[in-house]
Amino acid sequence: MSENQSLNCPNLSIARTPLSSTPSNTHSLAVEPQPNEDLPAKKARLPGLMGLMPFVKPYRMQIVWAGAFLILAAASTLCFPYALKLLIDQGLSAKSSSAELTWHFFLLFWVSVALALFSSARFYMVSWLGERITSDVRQTVYAHVLKQSPAFFEVTQTGEVLSRLSSDTTLVQTVVGSSLSMGLRNLVMGVGALMMLIWTNPLLMLQVIALLLVVIAPSVALGRRVRKLSRTSQDRVADTSAIAQEVLNAIPVVQSYTAEDREAQRYESASAHAFITAIKRVRARSLLVAFILTTTSAALLWGLYQGALAVMQGTLSAGELGQTLVYVLLLASAFAVLGEVYGDLLRAAGATERLIELLNTQSPVAEPSSPAIISQQAGGAHLEIDRVTFFYPSRLDRAALSNLSVSIKAGEDAALVGPSGAGKTSVFSLLLRFYDPQQGEIRLNGIPIQKMALKDLRARIGLVPQEPVIFSTSAYENILYGNPSARKEDVYRAAKAAYADEFIEQLSNGYDTYLGERGVRLSGGQKQRIAIARAILKNPPLLLLDEATSALDANSERMVQLALDKAMEDRTTLVIAHRFSTVKKSNPLLVLENGTLIESGKHEDLLAQGGLYAKLAHLQFQSNDIA
Repeated sequence: MSENQSLNCPNLSIARTPLSSTPSNTHSLAVEPQPNEDLPAKKARLPGLMGLMPFVKPYRMQIVWAGAFLILAAASTLCFPYALKLLIDQGLSAKSSSAELTWHFFLLFWVSVALALFSSARFYMVSWLGERITSDVRQTVYAHVLKQSPAFFEVTQTGEVLSRLSSDTTLVQTVVGSSLSMGLRNLVMGVGALMMLIWTNPLLMLQVIALLLVVIAPSVALGRRVRKLSRTSQDRVADTSAIAQEVLNAIPVVQSYTAEDREAQRYESASAHAFITAIKRVRARSLLVAFILTTTSAALLWGLYQGALAVMQGTLSAGELGQTLVYVLLLASAFAVLGEVYGDLLRAAGATERLIELLNTQSPVAEPSSPAIISQQAGGAHLEIDRVTFFYPSRLDRAALSNLSVSIKAGEDAALVGPSGAGKTSVFSLLLRFYDPQQGEIRLNGIPIQKMALKDLRARIGLVPQEPVIFSTSAYENILYGNPSARKEDVYRAAKAAYADEFIEQLSNGYDTYLGERGVRLSGGQKQRIAIARAILKNPPLLLLDEATSALDANSERMVQLALDKAMEDRTTLVIAHRFSTVKKSNPLLVLENGTLIESGKHEDLLAQGGLYAKLAHLQFQSNDIA
């Protein structure tokens, strides 16, 4: 492509600047991200896990049920020490009968049954919520990324996006579906145990609470460092994913330059960096857990020591001591679990921030607030490019197009020609609204394309790119991609028109043959004919051909050109081609240089003028022995 800008979004795999990285890795964005209007702006700015609130709200009833089962499970746990106290003080006393002893054991058994039932119900509900919310987050982020303009992918690594869709959402799922539930359960259980201890030994537990309050401030400080390191660690893991994504998509090039060892070393370096950052996070989290466990254990052991002294002094019964002992163990275990969960929540907070950051990145190509109503119209499209000036967001120092004005009537077969970098592919990018021009206007059938809904605009444009995109599915599905509602006979007709039918029928399973990732089982010319068949099936009013026959041999090019000429009768066609033999029949021929239209007209007239077109044509025809 002459402008080094890809029109094939699915193939974008060049290493780019991550959304979030260290200062040394960041580039200034020419296009500032805008807040996403699909999410509440106030909520989107909140830190950490609060960013998940828009995804949690639809499941209020399930949350209520999960909360109810959680409280019942915690209450069942808290009932166990009291039932144990009754067993010791009443069931094991000298005055009690075997029936009373049996009844107390049955009481403990039913408490255990209630605990099992409520715990299993809680586990099911919170696991369901975790899976559902994570699925919603993943789908929303993926759908949002698909709507971004190529400007987004100029500054964002595809591996970074994949990392957020996989590892970050998995981390959120683990926390929402497991750790958060465990944390809430142990919080309720810990608070309940603390209240029971205060009720039985108020003076003693006030001392314990005072000691526990001392733990909070250092824990919060350590927690902030863990959260920061968690975010950095996830960014470094994303860097390794980006490198792998880039290299795996370019295996033939890597191997042809015998760069396997170099790429392995580059990945190893990134992995080592990620490991060092992860170890810093683990070290900080280990200190946090150790501090919480040590301080809480010291406070609780102090309380237990005071209780033992009370038994020795005769102010506390054996059953009450047993009850206190179990409540102390419950409280200690609750704080231990909360320490672990706190670390998990901090990691999930970092992952959520990364996901919400993606959702808050708004494409500069915006849908119109009140789209124009487009009537169905047979025939080609009348295209007008009126004084358009355009700079790529990443290259604001040089205009890709400068004050360009072109008018192509409905049904005309026009061609854009000129040297590399002249602005030909930029015209296609603007027509499809991958970008918007800084000045000027483009109209389709008299309607400015910025006033058309993107779906309406792109539904009226067919694109056959220079590097055709073949999806990992069958030949039939690849052609059907152009018009998912088409009938089978329409698919077969489009394949025959593009002369793809002849080689598809020779495949092992015909149209149902799996073509492999990126169509590795096809030749370049076969891929191109699949892409042409896809465009023919779409049957748009405006067809854009970007070197559409560049991968075909002379015979296939002739057949496909005839097929396109027949299939696109009464359609407007705009062609980019460096091979003048494929465009010399086009009228008008639009000659671009440095983003400016310098010549236009028929092939013979432009040759007679002796300008840039004549020079380029002479050089090419001479080199190819074509007159």
